[in-house]
Amino acid sequence: MTATCVILDIGGVLEITPETGWVQRWEERLELPLGTVTERMHDVWRAGSVGSISELEVHEQVALRLGLDSSQGEAFMADLWTEYLGTPNEDLIDYVRGLQGRCRLGILSNSFVGARERETTLYHFDELVEQIVYSHKIGIEKPDLRAFEAVCSSLNVRREDCLFIDDVAVNVEAAQTAGMQAHLFEDNARTITRIEAHLAAGPLVPGRVPIA
Repeated sequence: MTATCVILDIGGVLEITPETGWVQRWEERLELPLGTVTERMHDVWRAGSVGSISELEVHEQVALRLGLDSSQGEAFMADLWTEYLGTPNEDLIDYVRGLQGRCRLGILSNSFVGARERETTLYHFDELVEQIVYSHKIGIEKPDLRAFEAVCSSLNVRREDCLFIDDVAVNVEAAQTAGMQAHLFEDNARTITRIEAHLAAGPLVPGRVPIA
């Protein structure tokens, strides 16, 4: 189990996912007050993120709650996935691909039902890392400490030997609480520098203070 490990988030790290304004455009199109989509769909989005609802049921609830016909429902979900999937962070993905064989590699992502199939088709993350842990597959979202325990267990590595990278500060703090080393993603250059420092340090020896 003693092996240096790097675990990455997807959205905002391996994928570049700026807001596209699609929700507001749909509210304008449907002549709904600002915030209506979030209000009506909140529990469905939550259920989808932990896998307690199927993708088909999401489509059904979107149509029912927003009063959409079949073609509108398809268009609405297409807009959702366009923002969700974003574009690949090619430079970081290429760098991570070069880490294969140098360390253990994993992904821990707060996700949505249907994400794994789409991201596998578009970005081949299953070929980039050894294990991918999606919240909609395990029913647990970051920053729940059990999510970090799950990804370390899937890789059979010690938490203290793992560097976790995320663009959300609360998730970084939770990873540290779980006993991992962690880095807040801000740009590729600083992230790559931090990963290289982690690899240079090697597996944590009892009594050694990890790099912050």
